[in-house]
Amino acid sequence: MTQINITINLEDLKEKVEKSSLDSPVKASLSLILNSLMEKERDEYINALSHERTEERRGYRNGYYERELLTGVGSLKLRVPRTRDGEFSTSVFKKYERWEQALILSMVEMVVNGVSTRKVTKIVEEICGKKVSKSFVSELTKTLDPVINDWRNRPLNAFYYPYIYADAMYIKVREHDKVVSKAVYVACGVNENGFREIIGLQVNHAESADNWTNFFEYLKSRGIQSPKMVISDAHAGLVKSIKQSFLGTSWQRCYVHFLRNLADALPKKDTKEARQELQAIFKTSKLSHARELKNQFVEKYQDVKAYQKAITLLDEGFEDTMQFHSEPSEYHKHLKSTNMLERLNREIRRREKVITIFPNDQSAIRTIGAVLMHEEEKWENKVFIRGMKKV
Repeated sequence: MTQINITINLEDLKEKVEKSSLDSPVKASLSLILNSLMEKERDEYINALSHERTEERRGYRNGYYERELLTGVGSLKLRVPRTRDGEFSTSVFKKYERWEQALILSMVEMVVNGVSTRKVTKIVEEICGKKVSKSFVSELTKTLDPVINDWRNRPLNAFYYPYIYADAMYIKVREHDKVVSKAVYVACGVNENGFREIIGLQVNHAESADNWTNFFEYLKSRGIQSPKMVISDAHAGLVKSIKQSFLGTSWQRCYVHFLRNLADALPKKDTKEARQELQAIFKTSKLSHARELKNQFVEKYQDVKAYQKAITLLDEGFEDTMQFHSEPSEYHKHLKSTNMLERLNREIRRREKVITIFPNDQSAIRTIGAVLMHEEEKWENKVFIRGMKKV
């Protein structure tokens, strides 16, 4: 009888297997080969073949257990050999550990970047032929908690932050078997070298002076000193807290929000020219010119009844919206609005729309913190305000 020797190129076979369908003969062949390899490893560990009697034997077989092996486009069900002493370990799975870790990291990243857990389970099933539950994906994301908590509670005493931006947005959270609205407090600082950092993240109840003060105390406990300027909208509780928490700090009212308030106070029709005149006040680089334009606007419309509300608002908010003029002119475009935080809020909102309702506060901090960390990474080595002078 003629003996036939078959030589198999395992790398070539692996490539073909990973490109094949789950139920193909090639994949079945790989299962057979890997099972044979593990069997051979057990023989070598015991130092004896099955039913072989020898003085060199170091143990005994103890059946098999089934385990899945994830590959590039599918999973294989393998029979893993066991020994009575429980010490035998095959090397087959070690080669794929990195791939499995990469899969888990990819699943977490998909969730953080706005893919619902339901869609993640479907994607994993399509890629790997392996079903995972939504709860499994949710549990995986909890591995982010230590990383995010370390990041958001890190010390802030290495740099001085002359400019701090603060804002809050609202999300829905389950609490005591009901859905409530909660505020997400976010602060961004520009350090003495001109680089941006996200320095604060908290979830709390609705905006109030007390809650904003708690947030600023949280920043101060981590090393924040009173900045030169805080930039924010005109929420009464926030403004009051800034004055109480940071003595000697000026408050810059976001001119974009202020212009919006002024526009809302104007009549709906035939106000195009007036709106352009208001915008011009905040575009000029000189405070003296801004005052002149403001006075011209008041004089022009002071006898028009429909403009009285807008004029009153302009008088009351003008000085607070002009604080950026106390800083070098090259800083003005960065200091006169909270546009930077608005862009961050849009990224948060994009992810929040997928979730709609967070199961608890920690879930919100986990997801929003991951989004903010990802955005902050984009800022690395990018100067926000050039030519900053250390205070």
